[in-house]
Amino acid sequence: MDPMLSSPVHFLSLSFFLIFFHSSEMLVECTAFTFVNKCGYTVWPGILSGSGSPELETTGFELATGDSRSLQAPTGWSGRFWGRTECSFDGAGKGSCATGDCGTGGVECKGSGAAPPATLAEFTLAGPASAKDFYDVSLVDGYNLPMVVDVRGGTGGCASTGCVVDLSRRCPAELRVGEACRSACEAFGKPEFCCSGAYASPGTCRPSVYSQMFKSACPKSYSYAFDDATSTFTCSGADYTVTFCPDSAPSQNSQKSARDYPTPRTGGVVLEDDSWLASLAAGAAPNTKTRVSFLHQSLLILSTTAFILLLL
Repeated sequence: MDPMLSSPVHFLSLSFFLIFFHSSEMLVECTAFTFVNKCGYTVWPGILSGSGSPELETTGFELATGDSRSLQAPTGWSGRFWGRTECSFDGAGKGSCATGDCGTGGVECKGSGAAPPATLAEFTLAGPASAKDFYDVSLVDGYNLPMVVDVRGGTGGCASTGCVVDLSRRCPAELRVGEACRSACEAFGKPEFCCSGAYASPGTCRPSVYSQMFKSACPKSYSYAFDDATSTFTCSGADYTVTFCPDSAPSQNSQKSARDYPTPRTGGVVLEDDSWLASLAAGAAPNTKTRVSFLHQSLLILSTTAFILLLL
């Protein structure tokens, strides 16, 4: 037998080193997404992972007024978040929502997206293809409630973005559906509004009077499919907070909660391809990175101690 392995100290030292190096490979730094509801009514966030990205620990949940919840997303994850409103679910979790419904008949969205109109927060996290996170708040599929994305930590641009204005007050009659506001694409289905067919390029699809209305109210949000220049933001190594109704207005506070809608509407039409915005593949406890670093440091201390014992 190798004399190095015959000593308990040497054996323990080798074990610590193996644990340390294997843990370095296994530890994956995650991004924390925290959801905050400042609306005067309950919101049911929905979550849809992009193609090739794993589902998070939940795909939909209830978030009462004043509550918050955090989720973890792995490196390279992409997907979108939105808020469902005026929902009614029974004791078995079966039901539907008036806006943002994902069509599963339950609280969990299970891989289904939001029926428009819905305000969307979209993310593509840093991974092998890019060292930056890309994120935006989109009104391309319409608007159903105010939403803001704030950044915690990180380097780079890392700007906050979103739509704090109550667009239901400004929505033209031809786009209005209940308390939500449809996009011109959903309302009229014309290629020039949908950036499809002969209008499927930045050169041919230009802002419409409707998208300009959205843009003037919420200048940092996507207003139509090729609105990239002023609407896509980047950051590296950050966590994110998604807030519903960040500056809750009286009309939002006066909306009825889910329990006041025993038979909610299920309006909205799901886009057939459920496409992401203009090539954007489209988020955990806030201290995820801290926990990972602490574990890594602890293993390093143990390995160093073992190495010192080895030299004694």
